[in-house]
Amino acid sequence: MALFYPNENNETTFILTERASYKGTHSAQISFPGGKIDISDKNLEATAVREANEEIGIKTASVEIIRELTDVYIPPSNFLATPFIGYLSERPKFITNYEVETTIEVLLEDLLNDTSLTTVNLSTSYMKNTDVPCFKLNGYVVWGATAMMLSEIKELLKQ
Repeated sequence: MALFYPNENNETTFILTERASYKGTHSAQISFPGGKIDISDKNLEATAVREANEEIGIKTASVEIIRELTDVYIPPSNFLATPFIGYLSERPKFITNYEVETTIEVLLEDLLNDTSLTTVNLSTSYMKNTDVPCFKLNGYVVWGATAMMLSEIKELLKQ
């Protein structure tokens, strides 16, 4: 869920999370709230809203879904992510669960600033010494599937 809302200065902001450290593929990575479909979810939109509620405590009834984005395949975990853009009319009070180390509030204008797009050299459990395109936002390196989603959002907003 790419969740947008106004901050205390009425500037458009979105939320990213730093995942908690664990023995897994996406440990400590920067991402949008999200996760696996649950048997109780009526569709993937419901999954996105439920996961945002579970991970960062947003009220599900307050989320207005703007649109679905392009599916993104994530090879290391063999998942096909279906992202959604959501909107809240006011800044929520974030309450994180065990999956989230911290929340990262990013100004939309920082995403739209072309200087935020760069390349870094990374090594992970599944790749070594590889240059990857990324966004640098609030001092965090955002790469992989989340960066692909952000790129699509950025292009949609430019249109």
